[in-house]
Amino acid sequence: MRQFTTGVYPFHESKPEVMSAKLNLSSNPFRNRVLPWTVTAFVALLSVVALLFIAQSTFQTNAKILTTERDIADLRKQNDTLKKQAEAVETALTPDQKRDLKYAHALVDRKRFSWSRLFADLEASLPGEIKVTRILVKGVGMEGDRPAADLDLVVASKAPSNVTQMIEDMESQGVFRAELIAQNPQRGKGEAGSEYELNVHYVPRAGFAIEPTASKRRVDTAGEGGKAR
Repeated sequence: MRQFTTGVYPFHESKPEVMSAKLNLSSNPFRNRVLPWTVTAFVALLSVVALLFIAQSTFQTNAKILTTERDIADLRKQNDTLKKQAEAVETALTPDQKRDLKYAHALVDRKRFSWSRLFADLEASLPGEIKVTRILVKGVGMEGDRPAADLDLVVASKAPSNVTQMIEDMESQGVFRAELIAQNPQRGKGEAGSEYELNVHYVPRAGFAIEPTASKRRVDTAGEGGKAR
């Protein structure tokens, strides 16, 4: 038992302090202030890189456009110069020289033209019920980078529907453009049907001829009226 003296309060033993966890119960929780700034800086860096890339691409594209425009302008100048030179040469030519030049161009065009290809395409386009009685080549030239010819074609048929179908087939193939200009009875004893005269514009396909079918008639070139007028 402890002894107490008068006027002296009893002695209290000190108790060990208990460590309590510090809880943030306030309305503002703990925040990591470094992370938002890091994300913001990263996004800003990406934006700057993207802008630089877009600016570089735009600059390169504009440079290519300027180069192309300069090339086009140079080509136009060269073309204008060549046209002026050609006009000057043509003006200096005499009428006889101009006629000779025209004939020379016609000869060159005819050398480029394939007559066998013409007859092969024509043979593949004609139905078996139609007979060719005359072919006259009125002119040969160039259409773009391909040779072209204007023909006077006369065919014989017993039924007008066969000629109509032939014209439609020619148009659908994209090689011939035919226009009916006259229809006359066939001449000769015992001949039935009519003769049909057509203006035909011919531009062969690039690379291959029309594929013939079994219903097509072979073109008889013996009745050809000549390749030129």
